[in-house]
Amino acid sequence: MVGWGASVNGPAAGWVGGLCNLCGVPQIPEKIHELTVGQLAARSGAAVSALHFYEAKGLISSRRTSGNQRRYGRDTLRRVAFVRAAQRVGIPLATIREALAELPEERTPTKEDWARLSEKWRSELEERIRQLNRLRDHLTDCIGCGCLSLETCVLSNPDDVFGERLTGSRLLAERPGS
Repeated sequence: MVGWGASVNGPAAGWVGGLCNLCGVPQIPEKIHELTVGQLAARSGAAVSALHFYEAKGLISSRRTSGNQRRYGRDTLRRVAFVRAAQRVGIPLATIREALAELPEERTPTKEDWARLSEKWRSELEERIRQLNRLRDHLTDCIGCGCLSLETCVLSNPDDVFGERLTGSRLLAERPGS
């Protein structure tokens, strides 16, 4: 069993007082099966407020102690890493929650789960990349204009979809009967 300040590789591996000297990440003893919100934040790199938000959105879960403190299973570290990785590539939290809900008994995502889900998200990301490339390629044109009110402005009116029926820089909600 590895203690708080020890590691399987011993002190020469850079472990002192429960911290990895190389990365500065607090280590949780293997005998501890639940983490406080502070421990989870320190290990995952997510702010405590982000963890509370993830829990409110149904991305992670905790149990409450008799003192009403949150306790997270160790596997929550992997769920948080999964959520943060998906967020970094632009996947919305609602989509991440749906993906996690598909896992049996809300288990921790595996490498195979990530591969399957990332393949599923690939087309969405490719479309975003196309949109961003278009924005990049036409940004100078728009800045040159400065008003965003051109009938065929590629940023505020891509492909002139509103040019047939509206003019100006703002799209106003149409009133019923107009």
